[in-house]
Amino acid sequence: MKIAIIASSKDEAGMNIKQCLLDLFGFSKVNREFDGETVYELGNIKLYTAGKVSVDCDHVKNIDADMIVFATKHASASGINSLSVHTQGNWTKAELGGKDRQLCVCPALYLKAAMIALEKNAPAMNYEIIQECTHHGPYLTKPCFFIEIGSSIEEWKNRAAGEVIAKTIIEVLQHEPPKARACLGIGGPHHTPNFKKIILKTNIAIGHTCPKYNLQNLDKEMILQAVEKTLPRVELIAVDWKGLGQEKQKIIGILDDIKSELGIEWKKTKELKN
Repeated sequence: MKIAIIASSKDEAGMNIKQCLLDLFGFSKVNREFDGETVYELGNIKLYTAGKVSVDCDHVKNIDADMIVFATKHASASGINSLSVHTQGNWTKAELGGKDRQLCVCPALYLKAAMIALEKNAPAMNYEIIQECTHHGPYLTKPCFFIEIGSSIEEWKNRAAGEVIAKTIIEVLQHEPPKARACLGIGGPHHTPNFKKIILKTNIAIGHTCPKYNLQNLDKEMILQAVEKTLPRVELIAVDWKGLGQEKQKIIGILDDIKSELGIEWKKTKELKN
């Protein structure tokens, strides 16, 4: 499988991670450029530097790759130090890149492997390991995900954080991830703490996640799109029961229809943590 890593020249964390990848691993130069920057390769992995911010990098769709990984920053008003992963997509209107009501293809097994690797590689760091909900652009039709350093410029430039992300990227991408049951997550906060417990403690890989703040816009069409745009095939839907708020009855009605039509069961997160 051909894999592309994208780091934006307009992103301090992306440049930090890129330099760590070049310093720690035996990448060699490729005799061509992308966005006016040198391309590097390591086996089946190529490292590109994009001239746009990551959420607007729709043009990387033309890269010859089977999967695309964005090494980038995570910005948060909370200021919590974090190392995070997620796949892109917009449950409603596109306000930060991508397309309205369009999700990308989520490689759920790679997200799970990245979460496990981050937990292993950063035990001594005061960073929270997070799988965020599905959000922002760019819109791509190839499997893709973001791996990020958060949440301020101090963390984005932190060499130790850059090395952890670089090591995790190579560790995860050089091996096919272990098999697991692919799952869609619905409800709860942006940083999905209840889904994290399932990812780390069970044989379930949670791909796309729709948080509580987007549930008023979530309909059957978008849930089915999330099912279709997850690799491997979704076998289960995990529901953060307390994190459904006022949309609980609507969501459960849709999920019951999907179970009847497609045979995909839904379960509360508390039923899946053990």
